[in-house]
Amino acid sequence: MRRTRQAVQRALVELILEKGYDAVTVTDIIDRADVGRSTFYAHFTDKRDVLFGNLDELVEMLKAGSGPAPGRLFGFSLPLFEHVGEHRDLVRALLGRRGGGVVVPRVERILTGSVREELLAAVPAGGRPPEGLELVAACVVGALTALLVRWAEDGGTATARGMDAVFREVVTPGVEALLARGAGTPLPEAGGR
Repeated sequence: MRRTRQAVQRALVELILEKGYDAVTVTDIIDRADVGRSTFYAHFTDKRDVLFGNLDELVEMLKAGSGPAPGRLFGFSLPLFEHVGEHRDLVRALLGRRGGGVVVPRVERILTGSVREELLAAVPAGGRPPEGLELVAACVVGALTALLVRWAEDGGTATARGMDAVFREVVTPGVEALLARGAGTPLPEAGGR
């Protein structure tokens, strides 16, 4: 059963990389995975279900590698980059240009949950979360998603540690400064000085 699911998921990834998500049909997936139509539908409802099944692996990895680390924001980032490095074809298929943009909003929601959890854990005891917490989370997730997509598409020789270092160097100081300003202090107005 697990082997069949993996064969179907692998077939979808290969097909997305070849011709893009939108052009792939269930028949293409069935043919590539060498499974029957009834077997396919016993495991999945449609190609989108297959796609999101691939994403479940990322979610489980994030849950396992996340959780606030004392004194360190975004403890999930290095495990995430390591996972992407090990499964670059999968990530390129899911998040890259040929993925059809179906998965990016879901990935962003998942990452936002992890970021929000870490930001809340970083608030000093008795403090309040900063106003605009969701905006801060959106900025962090936007930077992380952009780096993941860029690396999956044309990462060259970058390593997971190198990508994590870039993410941390660019994002962490700003977030730490906002947290240090004191919980409850409003964020600057958009476009303000």
